[in-house]
Amino acid sequence: MEDGERGKVELASTGDLMHHDMGTGLPFRPATFDACISISALQWLCYSNAKGQIPKKRLMRFFSSLYRVLRRGARAVLQFYPETAEQAILISECAAKVGFAGGIVVDYPNSTKAKKHYLVLSFDRSYKAPAGLTEGSLLSEARQSGVRVDGTGDKKGGRKGKPHKKKKGMKTKEWIVQKKETQRKKGKDVRPDSKYTARKRPTRF
Repeated sequence: MEDGERGKVELASTGDLMHHDMGTGLPFRPATFDACISISALQWLCYSNAKGQIPKKRLMRFFSSLYRVLRRGARAVLQFYPETAEQAILISECAAKVGFAGGIVVDYPNSTKAKKHYLVLSFDRSYKAPAGLTEGSLLSEARQSGVRVDGTGDKKGGRKGKPHKKKKGMKTKEWIVQKKETQRKKGKDVRPDSKYTARKRPTRF
């Protein structure tokens, strides 16, 4: 292996990495961490992927071990995507049972794309989870950055809308009469010409 390739391998492997099932508990010493951040992982404990896996027991093992490995005064923020409201309630209840305070924060609850759930946990029993971001703050951020949101806001820097297609002009009476004559020569049943041929129809209400 050349020196350049060896350096790339060493750089890529810098730091600690563990492959572990969090549903069996976190294998760390007590009071090891000052904080915990998780992204899109917690919801998978709500499913049974093998025989004998019970979601509630797996959640309790995880939160019990998380409570143990965090230092007192630490906080945890776990972003997740619950499939149902029942899953969100189950997750919150399991965290509370082991001693955590806090709750679930939902950002942009009325948005299908920006909506996110966060479980914010603390050891402080008087701690209250912060308020979630709303559509108003999303719109304000979008206006400041020039991004168009839900058909409103500033268009500068945003995606341009699709150009309107120009409607093609009406066929002339001569063209229609000639077309009908061609169809007749082919033996097709064509309505006879009249004063209404090629006349523009009135606008529908």
